[in-house]
Amino acid sequence: MKGQFLSDLHVNIDKACPLWNGEIRMAEKRLLERVREALRVRHYSFATERVYVMWMRRFILFHGKRHPAEMGKREVEAFLTHLAVTRGVSPSTQNQALQAILFLYLQVLEQELPWLDTVVRAKPKHRVPVVLSVEEVSQLLARLAPGQALSVRLLYGSGLRVMECLRLRVGDLDFDRRTIRVYAGKGGKDRITILPDGLVNGLKHQMAHVASVHHQDVREGFGFAKLPHALWRKFGASTQDLHWQYVFPSSSRAEDPRATGRWYRWHIHPDTVRKAVKKAARDAGIRKRVTCHTLRHSFATHLLESGTDIRTIQALLGHKDVRTTMIYTHVVNRGVLGALSPLDRLGRAIPGG
Repeated sequence: MKGQFLSDLHVNIDKACPLWNGEIRMAEKRLLERVREALRVRHYSFATERVYVMWMRRFILFHGKRHPAEMGKREVEAFLTHLAVTRGVSPSTQNQALQAILFLYLQVLEQELPWLDTVVRAKPKHRVPVVLSVEEVSQLLARLAPGQALSVRLLYGSGLRVMECLRLRVGDLDFDRRTIRVYAGKGGKDRITILPDGLVNGLKHQMAHVASVHHQDVREGFGFAKLPHALWRKFGASTQDLHWQYVFPSSSRAEDPRATGRWYRWHIHPDTVRKAVKKAARDAGIRKRVTCHTLRHSFATHLLESGTDIRTIQALLGHKDVRTTMIYTHVVNRGVLGALSPLDRLGRAIPGG
């Protein structure tokens, strides 16, 4: 399904729809260029931009390349029904598509949507997170490939999301205070989390590697860090300082997809870390669905089991509402809220037990 979605990314909307309503030609810029501008002026991430554009393209193609201005509630609900019934997408994916379409109408086309509150929305499913035991985490970490071991250990040791980990810069690590500053995490929020003592030496060694790579980039006329445009204007040439470089740099430089002609050394690709975690879990014989986010769930649960206050865990994870953090009380070591099953109270009284 993902492959088919991505195959539509190359469709030229101008060619598909040279005239809107048979009379009005799109003014100066393509519709999707206006979408990208609207997203960037609101500081949406590049990942969000790609996903939103993909959903808007699919919405237009699904309705025979009609202009969105000609459509409304009926067409939006027809598309969402198609995703749920024919494609079988999850409620979260269906709602993501809806948010992209609403952004198109509200922020780009600037249309009032009196029907917005009556659009059928998928009810999100609340699932209990998959959590590894301490022993399972130990086995997984022991089987990691050397190149990804440090980043994966940081996911578990600091409770980071995979992109929060990979976007860390040298200046975000405070070895004296044993803290990590997460800049613009989920929801654009900053927070402070713990830097494990056991990773200090490994991270310092990584810093030496980053410095070596960066000095080579500077000698070759590169080495400027990719920053939001406002920060680039503020710091200018100082973005070539080591402070701004990624902790986990890519092995090669690449062109900025948002600014032709600018080349940067980005962080390593998240799929590299995800594949490493999957392989390590498989090699360890762990019969659970293990992802990078499983290590974040395990971080929170193991802190809770060790007696850490729920509010502290909330702050470390960056949750806005403590109710989000409370879900980990359902997967602590002794079941829901530490309850003991009545079956276990019977002990040896059960034949064969």
